[in-house]
Amino acid sequence: MSALIIALGAVLGFALLVWILKSFLYVCKPNEILIFAGRKHRLKDGSEVGYRILHGGRAVRVPLLETVARMDMRLIPVEVAVQGAYSRGGIPLNVHAIANVKLASNPVHVRNAVERFLGSGMEQVALVAQQTLEGVLREVLAQLTPEEVNEDRLKFAQTLMVNAKDDFETLGLELDVLKVQHVSDDQQYLVNLGRARIAEMIRDAKNAENAAEQRIQEEKANARRRAEMAQKVEETRVLQKRNEVRAELAGLEARVRAVENEAQVAAETARAVAEQLLQQQRGELEKLRLECDVVLPAEANRQSAEARARGDAAPYIENGKAAAGALAAVAKEWQAAGSDAKDLYVLQELRTLVEAAIQRVNSTQIGSLEIVDGGDGSAYAGLIASYPAAVSKVLEEVGHALGVDVASLVSGNVSGKVAR
Repeated sequence: MSALIIALGAVLGFALLVWILKSFLYVCKPNEILIFAGRKHRLKDGSEVGYRILHGGRAVRVPLLETVARMDMRLIPVEVAVQGAYSRGGIPLNVHAIANVKLASNPVHVRNAVERFLGSGMEQVALVAQQTLEGVLREVLAQLTPEEVNEDRLKFAQTLMVNAKDDFETLGLELDVLKVQHVSDDQQYLVNLGRARIAEMIRDAKNAENAAEQRIQEEKANARRRAEMAQKVEETRVLQKRNEVRAELAGLEARVRAVENEAQVAAETARAVAEQLLQQQRGELEKLRLECDVVLPAEANRQSAEARARGDAAPYIENGKAAAGALAAVAKEWQAAGSDAKDLYVLQELRTLVEAAIQRVNSTQIGSLEIVDGGDGSAYAGLIASYPAAVSKVLEEVGHALGVDVASLVSGNVSGKVAR
């Protein structure tokens, strides 16, 4: 039970603390100010006031000694309308404007608003601000001509704000925005003024349009001339570039042709060298082929022919050796026979010599022969008798070549020489 009583007391104490805080702790919103009244407060300038102002944040109210009031700092729209306000020059004008007003946030000026509007609603603040702006508007209109009011409304609004600044600071208010929406007059002065200005503006516009058209034409002509000049310059540049490109292309083509020629010459040189090497290889091959096909077979044939010749010549050599032996024996016998050896040899070979002489005479061919005879046949007989004479003449010449008198040997001395 004691623990329960302690817990209940703690809960009640916490609830009491929350209630106390909620009752005496005040939080100020950004769009409002709190006025804690009831105690003396000294300001920075040394003066004393019976309240303090809180703008943002939080503060605790002292029970029984202070009261708390709130003042709204949101914008208050105010419409300002002035009818028949005389401008400089005596022309009555009707002006309609719109303004946005709020409480001042400056700590010095906000005290003026607290002293004047604490406990008042926003409608009363708007009414005071409206009346103040209407008075300021009449003052400003008295200083400006209708033309100035109508032509430069921004300057007019700025002049209104400057003139209203002191009054609003005295009231603790701030004028955020002021816009002049409409300016008119019952005598149609501004309308007539506008007509004249419109006529002037139309005239000026026409003059400006004519001047602009003239400038446009001049600019067109200048632009056309510049364009033509630029086109000519560009055409010249294009021609120069084309010539440069052509020259570059010609140089490139020349270099390409030179490279091609060099490549062709190199190819021809390489081809010639290769052809020369090929011809050398072909020559070597032909040489080898000839050696294989001709030289070696010829050498083999030569060696074979030499072998055959030696084989074929062997009988002749032996025969020659035999003949040489026989001739040597004959020569020896001739030397032994003395001077008659030659005659004996001729007699022994006489038959052969006669046959050779007859064959020699027979081998003589006569193409045509004409015989002129006197009718007795002596010419023909002489022709027939010439055959033995021819044979005798051949034998005589052979004997003369051998150094033997064949006729004497045959006619008279044959028997004696044979006997010896």
